[in-house]
Amino acid sequence: MKKINLKNILKKTFKKKKVKKSIKTKAVKKKAVKKVLKKNIKVVKVSTKPLKEKKVDNLRIPKNNEIKPEIKKIKKQDSAKKEYKVKDYVVYPKHGVGQIFAISSKTIGGIEVQCYDIKFEKDKAIGLLPINKQNNLRPLATINQVNKSISILKSKPKIKRSMWSRRAQEYEQKITSGKIYDLAEVVRDLNKGDDIMVDQSYSERQLFEKAYERVLNEFQIILNLSIEDTQKKLDKALKRNLETQNTVVEKKINNTSEEEIADIAE
Repeated sequence: MKKINLKNILKKTFKKKKVKKSIKTKAVKKKAVKKVLKKNIKVVKVSTKPLKEKKVDNLRIPKNNEIKPEIKKIKKQDSAKKEYKVKDYVVYPKHGVGQIFAISSKTIGGIEVQCYDIKFEKDKAIGLLPINKQNNLRPLATINQVNKSISILKSKPKIKRSMWSRRAQEYEQKITSGKIYDLAEVVRDLNKGDDIMVDQSYSERQLFEKAYERVLNEFQIILNLSIEDTQKKLDKALKRNLETQNTVVEKKINNTSEEEIADIAE
């Protein structure tokens, strides 16, 4: 029989208990640490699976992004009464006398606009004027207005001593106004009569001819005369005689040429 040592048995038993206690304490500590971490830290789970690629059709546009074409409604201009009829003669300030040959409707800026189609025989042009802007037009002058304008032509010219540039602007404004009395005043003030030897600049002559032609065209339609007869009437009021002027100029040219020839012969 072997001898049993109590010391050895006691050592083994105590050692095992100590080891078990140390293992248990470590496990308890780990659990406590995990609880603290869970409270203070939010755990984010990251998936390691590869993302699925979404199939996108570049050719197809989703219905939400489709742009629908806007249907624009054509608006009509404000209603205005037609003051003039077809074949009526009217005076437009910038172009003079014209005749309405049609009334048409045009779409301008998405708006349906009714226009007067005006024909200007002198300029050989056709103008379109909306009916809403017919206040820019005026009817032909009456016979009383014609007689008054003829009396203006017979009166003495009012020549100002201001600079020609300023006077030219005033004359141009009177011409573009389209008023018959203003036109008559321009013709009267720029008229040189039978005095051909008076110097007249190109701008003066141009303004005179512009105003003279407008008065002539309007008088011709109102008086229902030919151009020659109306021109004679205007020239009589302005004391202009173009036939005598031409003959005087020819005589002067002939006389000077004969004198020059005689001097050379001597």
